[in-house]
Amino acid sequence: MFRLSLIIFSGILALPAASQTHGSPETHVSPGSSTAAVGSLPAVAEMPLTLASPLQSNMVIQQNKPFTIWGHANPGDAVQVEADWLSGPVTVRADTAGDFSALVDVPAVRPGDYHEHSLNVACGSELLTLSHLLIGEVWFCSGQSNMQFSMATVLDSTADIASATYPNIRLFNAGLNFSDHPLDQIGGTWVDCSPKTVRGFSAVGYYFGRRLQQTLDVPVGILFSGIGASAAQAFVPRAVLAADTLLNHRYLEPYLQSARSHEHIDGGFTFEKVTRPYLLYNAMIYPLRHLSIRGFCWYQGESNRTERESYTLLTQSLIRSWRQAFAQGDLPFYYVQVAPFFYDQPDSTLADYAYFREAQEKIATLPNTGMVITMDVGESNNLHPINKKPVGERLAAMALNREYGFSDMVYRGPHYWFFEVAGRDAIIHFEPGTVNGGLRTRDGKAPAFFTVAGADHVFYPADARIVDDKIIVRAREVKKPVAIRYAFTNFPVTNVENGAGWPVVPFRTDDWPEKPPPSQNK
Repeated sequence: MFRLSLIIFSGILALPAASQTHGSPETHVSPGSSTAAVGSLPAVAEMPLTLASPLQSNMVIQQNKPFTIWGHANPGDAVQVEADWLSGPVTVRADTAGDFSALVDVPAVRPGDYHEHSLNVACGSELLTLSHLLIGEVWFCSGQSNMQFSMATVLDSTADIASATYPNIRLFNAGLNFSDHPLDQIGGTWVDCSPKTVRGFSAVGYYFGRRLQQTLDVPVGILFSGIGASAAQAFVPRAVLAADTLLNHRYLEPYLQSARSHEHIDGGFTFEKVTRPYLLYNAMIYPLRHLSIRGFCWYQGESNRTERESYTLLTQSLIRSWRQAFAQGDLPFYYVQVAPFFYDQPDSTLADYAYFREAQEKIATLPNTGMVITMDVGESNNLHPINKKPVGERLAAMALNREYGFSDMVYRGPHYWFFEVAGRDAIIHFEPGTVNGGLRTRDGKAPAFFTVAGADHVFYPADARIVDDKIIVRAREVKKPVAIRYAFTNFPVTNVENGAGWPVVPFRTDDWPEKPPPSQNK
């Protein structure tokens, strides 16, 4: 079901001894390492000059932010960095462990500037060159299968793949790996976006990046580092989990006290391993922490669907820890709410998944975060809905409005504000500014999936109609409405949207405790 690249890394990537030759310069590529041209290497080197694996030819460098060049050299050696956009070189010295890190300024680019750049890193007689570089916008995508879901399997995949010749969009697909301790290296290669390379790339990531590139008219780099079936705790540092009582009790201690925590950890995939805490963070997030980026996109939750408050806290802790690791302030973090799905339980009144979606919505109380809704493009009997284009484009619209200043661009659907009672009717009002272009149904039918309860707390299906920018609902069994719910069950594929095509956000007006689901006889 999942496309996997199983790559195991341990320690530091270095050029093989056989590549340390004399004479004319050659190009050497280490597995998973930077695709750099190497020239005039010495006959013997205690620690050959290497760059961190994400630093490669063909990459996009984040504009208007300092760019870190990091890697390894002989301890104490001077390392010089030159870039064609700099007025002069930047020189640093490797520390006692051989690590070096140089920070260079990167200019802002103007729309339409697709000039390719190069960067040289020299140490003694060793020289590494990164070429075919672009300066633009870089975004980091992660999560589980619905983010990993490739272009090869989406709706209209044949046409969209065939037209995906975008040399100014660059893609990085991280190789799968797990580790009990933080790693410095990661598998993956920066490539131009083409019909060949996009086929196996994240569809949500591609549609997100394409929309940004077409709107901003600058180069765009998209990284995907995630894996299907993964749980959120797998992407959170061990120390962060340990520092919080709830997270430690719920996620970390059960693993540390199990026999699994004593197993040898390799890069092989299992459905169980991708739920273990902190292993994916160590191997697939931490190695990328020095990259300059504009923000994160996240699509995950199915593997944590039975959780509520702990998931909200877990994901907010994930966001904080990633922001701290990347050390670029409160980077924007835009995420996708899980789509409707029935989980082999056809009872349309069940609501456990709705409560989980509510827990996801609460993540957005953290500053500079935002949630995209998929209730209208889901498939009730398909955990991996194939219509991924709206998901990526909605994430892009959110980024364009909130991060890039496109204030007229709609980036959210109608949000519940309050309701008033008029006899047996309940009149629902929505937050100002979210009903852009009015309310409508995408199928021309009456608004669906509204329920109303009275003082007895029993919800009944309600008839609904749109009146101006409000929705009026009535359930014949309820004489006086006390509470309203919209799309607050497991698998409603909704039809109500604003004039810009953004769906109404699911909501409930009550705060009544969740009832345990009925026992299932299997």
